[in-house]
Amino acid sequence: MMSFLAEDRPLPPLAGDEASTLVGFLEYQRATLAWKCSGLDAAQLARTAASSTMTLGGLMHHLALVEDTWFGYRLAGVAPSDPWVSVDWEADPDWEWHVAADLEPEVIFARWQSTVERSRAQVADVLAADGLGRLAVRPRSNGEVPSLRWILLHMIEEYARHNGHADLIRESIDGQTGE
Repeated sequence: MMSFLAEDRPLPPLAGDEASTLVGFLEYQRATLAWKCSGLDAAQLARTAASSTMTLGGLMHHLALVEDTWFGYRLAGVAPSDPWVSVDWEADPDWEWHVAADLEPEVIFARWQSTVERSRAQVADVLAADGLGRLAVRPRSNGEVPSLRWILLHMIEEYARHNGHADLIRESIDGQTGE
């Protein structure tokens, strides 16, 4: 069971350059998700709120896939990592959400954390070599090719949106509230 406190979240720089500000806000959003999922057992990570089927474990697992897709596959051009590469996505397009209910919390957290670590390294490499304007190696499904700047902003949005879901689910589990 992972333990993470709200005060452990790194604050984005108030007067940083563009790259450090974007990365800082993404790190803050990642840490918010870790905080919202922290200290829960498998049954709690598999709980839903209201009529939604969304779970905290599913959120974390989904965001591991999103990290791997945007930073690894699209930006860096590396093949998807396990378990994503072996999934039959046609049989279950929402596999990452569904399978999370059957995984131990340690597996979900480790998968998310290792994917985030790879993403951090991939972003650092691109920033050092080419900066925020570097275009992704692989285009989006519509053929458009985003820059690292766009991908970072998209990931901040992705985490922020799902952190709103996490707030509601966590409050329904144990009453914990907070930004």
